[in-house]
Amino acid sequence: MEIPDIQKVLEIDQSSFPNPWSKNAYEYEINQNLNSRPWVGIVNENEKEKILAFAVFWNILDEVHIGTFAVHTGYRNLRIGSYFLGKLLSISKNEGMVRALLEVRESNSFAIRLYESFGFQIDGIRKKYYRDNRENAILMSASLLENKRLDEFT
Repeated sequence: MEIPDIQKVLEIDQSSFPNPWSKNAYEYEINQNLNSRPWVGIVNENEKEKILAFAVFWNILDEVHIGTFAVHTGYRNLRIGSYFLGKLLSISKNEGMVRALLEVRESNSFAIRLYESFGFQIDGIRKKYYRDNRENAILMSASLLENKRLDEFT
């Protein structure tokens, strides 16, 4: 992800989440946060690049924390999210990360199933985590070292 990508990322973020990140938050991740790995998934469509997905990962010691991850609403259910997540987790593993962590809304069964398909397991619950509706967050983690599925993405 680069500064010129932020406007398209914001559009995807705003259509995906009730509490999207701000422009300033993305600028901080790109320009200042040394632990941040901001990504965009791009496809060439009619000779123009189009952002289909984005993610912000944080490498902290030997763990990668998935801060945010979304696919453009017009491109969901096409396995783009699965490919993008697999590729990013594989890159994280190659950067020396051994474990991946995240929080996901309790009601987001689609995302939970996606994460489970990559070996994520439920570790706990953060009660009333989300500001908009006080929904619980499910804490999930996965080993990257023992994850054979990531071999498809190297």
